[in-house]
Amino acid sequence: MSIAVIQMVSQDDVPANLAAARRLLEQAAEGGARLAVLPENFAAMGRRDLAEIGRAEALGEGPILPWLKSAARDLRLWIVAGTLPLPPEGQPDAKANACSLLVDERGEVAARYDKLHLFDVDVADARGRYRESDDYAFGQRVVVADTPVGRLGLTVCYDLRFPELYTALREAGAELISAPAAFTAVTGAAHWEILVRARAIETQCYLLAAGQGGTHPKGRETWGQSAIVDPWGRILAEQAKGEAVLLAERDSEEQAAVRQRMPIARHRRFFPPVEPRPARTE
Repeated sequence: MSIAVIQMVSQDDVPANLAAARRLLEQAAEGGARLAVLPENFAAMGRRDLAEIGRAEALGEGPILPWLKSAARDLRLWIVAGTLPLPPEGQPDAKANACSLLVDERGEVAARYDKLHLFDVDVADARGRYRESDDYAFGQRVVVADTPVGRLGLTVCYDLRFPELYTALREAGAELISAPAAFTAVTGAAHWEILVRARAIETQCYLLAAGQGGTHPKGRETWGQSAIVDPWGRILAEQAKGEAVLLAERDSEEQAAVRQRMPIARHRRFFPPVEPRPARTE
């Protein structure tokens, strides 16, 4: 079964971003993909009206969700829709989550993952300061769903730095893990490949890392280097910068063999919390 990872250079023009994403999804479908992963903020990059975008989508008045469902139906493709701002279901006026939707080939939402770890970090780049929690609420759940290419765990970008989430996904039966992202150029150069390969190796899952890769509004630069990584940590496909459609096959027999030869899941041990020692006094 073929899987696709899509790299974009999204801007603040939603219709233009959706047109670019549709063109890339068509290429993925033509290449035989059954599942395609779009990057974080694929539809709206650098916008300051995220609350308004999310509310419109929740009320059925926005363009993104209808476009997404139509693309999945038309292309007979399962799509991980990177992230879009979306309030909790039934709460259109609540603070939005950075929401990664899994949409099936009938255009139905098969799963929803709200980003657990928000990027509230200072970075030595032109922007300098990122505070996702100003715009987004924290997610609350670990999410795994069945797809035609295997059992998929959903994560987003900054989640890559928290291996306990990936351990939980493996324990929930994940065979593939999506990681739509918009890593900064600075943090990407330092850590992106290491993190993506490490999460694949330690979970023995396929890692589907779909990044933004280029220059965005107000001079923001993202790292790119989107990749498909196999359960042994091998990079099957990657792209440095610019738009791209990466394709690879999931080899379920080889994945099972890797897990059998190195049964990490059976060997994992759990330890009680370490009690702090009292401070020494002279």
